[in-house]
Amino acid sequence: MADATTLSIKRSITVRAVVTPRWKEDAERELSNAISGVDQQLAQLEQEGQSLIEEIRRQSANPLDPRVQEQVGSVQQQVAAKRAELEEQKRQMLEQQRQVRELELEQIVEQGQLESFCDVTVGDNLVQKLQVAVLVRDGVIQAIEGA
Repeated sequence: MADATTLSIKRSITVRAVVTPRWKEDAERELSNAISGVDQQLAQLEQEGQSLIEEIRRQSANPLDPRVQEQVGSVQQQVAAKRAELEEQKRQMLEQQRQVRELELEQIVEQGQLESFCDVTVGDNLVQKLQVAVLVRDGVIQAIEGA
């Protein structure tokens, strides 16, 4: 139980990973799956956009009416914006995949962040308390740095 001179704070912990053949395989598989997911989203977006445009035209008495054309144009703009967003995500993932392939074995890479709580008291070095990292090799903690 914390007393008046102790404070519990939340901190971010950096997770660093040692690059191993297994780590590279896992990272590539995750990126490949994510890229496939984006490809599926793109296909679904195109299909839904086309269906919506066909529905707008079918429900209109005059498909050449300027209001109908405006609705169609609006749908096309929305689809194009979402397509550009998804294509950018895919481009970034492909770049990450290229970077993973180029990593050297035994290299240490930052893999993400975790959060934890720690107690601080008067006289503690706050910077040291906040600078904590965990080093993992194939999912197994090898070291806790700065704890």
